[in-house]
Amino acid sequence: MIARLRGTVVEKGLEDAVIDVNGVGYRVNLSTLSLGKLPADGQPVEVRIRTVVREDAFELFGFLTVAEEEVFLLLNGVSRVGPRMALSVLSGMEVAELVTALAHGEVARLAKIHGVGKKTAERLVLELKDKVKSIHLEAVARGAAAPTPQVGGTKSDLVSALLNLGYKPPQAEKAAELASERLGPEATFQALFREALKALRSGG
Repeated sequence: MIARLRGTVVEKGLEDAVIDVNGVGYRVNLSTLSLGKLPADGQPVEVRIRTVVREDAFELFGFLTVAEEEVFLLLNGVSRVGPRMALSVLSGMEVAELVTALAHGEVARLAKIHGVGKKTAERLVLELKDKVKSIHLEAVARGAAAPTPQVGGTKSDLVSALLNLGYKPPQAEKAAELASERLGPEATFQALFREALKALRSGG
């Protein structure tokens, strides 16, 4: 099975990216947050890979850090949570925040992630509350536990993600501003990202 890819970013979509490795293009599914952190098209990149094989599909799921991959595996092990749902959860907040939310049983916060809902959030907490504690402790030891980002930081990350998708700075700034105004300060990065893309496609 493929465990790692090192190549060049060819193109980026809303949910995946194509990475060229020696002339072969691999389509890799990534979280919204990781997509926003990928380098621009034509630039080198290295991603960790988990291969998911089903009767009707052969899919690659990519991660930028070991912690992100570990949390993905835990999420995917929860009943009725498949790899795409796991990736959706990872799109809702940074890994350190997600681990903290799970460890502290923050159901309401997890339920705000797009596509999760209260029942799934409760199941995630029930099955992972104890399992994520070791990851949380390791993150603290490495200095990787980050504080909850402020609105300004989220907006800056949003603009950066839009720039990485190929939009011009004025377009990205305007879309980020519109998304923030429409959804408010409590909105997750994922929700803001989707709203910004909607604004860009509709012309504002």
